[in-house]
Amino acid sequence: MAEPVTVPPPAAEPAAAFRELDAFLAHFPAELRTRTLLIPALQKAQELFGHLPPAVQRHVAAALGLTAGEVYGVATFYHYFHLQPQGRHVINVCLGTPCYVKGARGLLAALRRELGIDLGGTTPDRRFSLGCQRCVGACVLAPILIIDQKVHSYVTPKKLAAILAQYP
Repeated sequence: MAEPVTVPPPAAEPAAAFRELDAFLAHFPAELRTRTLLIPALQKAQELFGHLPPAVQRHVAAALGLTAGEVYGVATFYHYFHLQPQGRHVINVCLGTPCYVKGARGLLAALRRELGIDLGGTTPDRRFSLGCQRCVGACVLAPILIIDQKVHSYVTPKKLAAILAQYP
């Protein structure tokens, strides 16, 4: 396994982040502070907090006159939103048919072993989060690994250590 990496402190204290979120919402007319503003509010909240914990979801719900369940439903529907803290580097393994046939399953198993986490998990040092995508549309390069939106092609388990070392 990789050596532990020191996690930087959050960009803002929670109270300051809540104030900034409220200021963001206040820029919109009251009649728009409803379900209409939910996705932009969640995007801003995730930008400020790094993810959408229950307290943040409840705060957004109260600010927009929604139930916590409505906010949770949207936050879990869209792949963009994260309920748990994410690593500094997000790894996605393509599991589309060509990637799967060319070894993505073994690649995913090797990543799970190397990082000590499952899909959807984050390493304890918050260096990496592990996810998957159904297809990235570059089938000729299979199997594909995407880290922070950089595509790594023809990846094998033997190449993983060198690839991961590029992401401190």
